[in-house]
Amino acid sequence: MASMVQSAELLLDSGLDAAVRREWAALSEAGLPSQNRHRGESNRPHITVAVASSMPVAVDDGDAVRFDPFDVRLGGLVVFGGRAITLARLVVPSSELLDLHARMHAAVGERSLDHLAPGRWTPHVTVARRLTPEEAGAAVRLLSADVVDLVGSAVSLRRWDGEGKREWRIG
Repeated sequence: MASMVQSAELLLDSGLDAAVRREWAALSEAGLPSQNRHRGESNRPHITVAVASSMPVAVDDGDAVRFDPFDVRLGGLVVFGGRAITLARLVVPSSELLDLHARMHAAVGERSLDHLAPGRWTPHVTVARRLTPEEAGAAVRLLSADVVDLVGSAVSLRRWDGEGKREWRIG
């Protein structure tokens, strides 16, 4: 299922985006993996709300899910395990975020990945991917020295087509 690269993502306001990018840069400056290494124009801090093998046309054109900006709070660090480790900032769930996620999941339906189902989804903003255990420990030590909640807002919903390497705003 590695071909599932269709997603819907919340983009952050400029202040919150810049705060996350500062964390990316701090990791890079320390010689650690970070999302800062990905120089593509579409690489930006985001909260993934849906991933599927294909998206319904109603999601792509914005008819399925209405989006209105809402406040977002990024909390502490979280480590996701697996073959490679991912370090992220947890997103504190709000009623607006959970409502949007549930509506998006309903629109995407059975195409959705299981771990993105309501009740199984862990909202987060990725800070670094493909870390070794040693790198993950160093990154957590570095970033947790002065970790504080980051507050801002989700300002738009975008569709990312990883196969076609293109993005567009939904709604």
